[in-house]
Amino acid sequence: MLPPCRILPPPLLLLLLGPAMPCSPQPNATRFVCTEPTLSTFPSGLPTTTLAISVEFTALATLLPTALAGLPHLQELHLSSNLLSTLPEALLHPVPTLRVLDLTDNVLADLPASTFTSTIHLQHLVLRGNRLRALQPAWFRHLPQLQWLDLAANALTEVPPEVFSPLCSLRSLDLSHNHLASLAPGALAGLRALERLNLEGNGLGTLPPTAFAPVPALRFLFLQDNELRALPSNIFMPLRHLCVLDLARNQLQTLELPPRFPGPVLDLDISGNPWACECRLLSLLRRTAPQLVTSRDTLCASPESLRGWEVAIASQSETTGCEPKGDEKQQLDP
Repeated sequence: MLPPCRILPPPLLLLLLGPAMPCSPQPNATRFVCTEPTLSTFPSGLPTTTLAISVEFTALATLLPTALAGLPHLQELHLSSNLLSTLPEALLHPVPTLRVLDLTDNVLADLPASTFTSTIHLQHLVLRGNRLRALQPAWFRHLPQLQWLDLAANALTEVPPEVFSPLCSLRSLDLSHNHLASLAPGALAGLRALERLNLEGNGLGTLPPTAFAPVPALRFLFLQDNELRALPSNIFMPLRHLCVLDLARNQLQTLELPPRFPGPVLDLDISGNPWACECRLLSLLRRTAPQLVTSRDTLCASPESLRGWEVAIASQSETTGCEPKGDEKQQLDP
């Protein structure tokens, strides 16, 4: 028997109390957060008042189909940085009020076709950093309120035509760092509200002439770190609201830009391309992007007289033989 009032050493105290349960739910709480690395089972007994669940950076590898039962008011579910390789088909059926689902950095290679059938109010869906190889049209058929879709850093090799067409409210689409060598005609069909599109780091070698025709509201377009050697004539013509265009680190020599209307100057990054600094390109940059930010790798590759010049300097120089004349000069003058 222990002497009276003696403090138990920590190891003995743990043996008497039993193993601790990580991240125990609190009664009547509206938010549950657990980042315990040893957690391998989704917590049970969450109160019906729960509005948001965050179980991240744990050892969670599987979920029961009933994991979210009894949570009719759940609005946010964050399950990033776990070990999930699949989702039960009926997992989200008990939570029709869900607005945000984050599955970043798991090992999901596929999702059941009816995963999102009941989540018609979903607004943010993040599947970044998984192993998805193909997009199923069925995933998006019941998401008319989705505004943010992040599919970056997966293993996608194509975007099927019209796969996103039900997403009439989508404003941001991230397809960066996949394996898209090309973009099919109609891949962006139906995305009339889209404002932000990220295709960075895909190895894109070509784009169809009408690639951006379905997205006239686009304001931010990221095409950097691809293999684009040429762009179809007038490909940017539908994008009259474009504010940011990133074409850095491709293989482009020439460029066409969308018409500009009164408003902010186009934020344009064309660094890391072998530009042919002919008069047509220099004149275009003077008119459309007079505040083009220069950098050491935004250089002219040709003609020989301008090889090695910084493109921004060449576009404003009066010694290239391409000086602004007449109305163009008046537009450049303050």
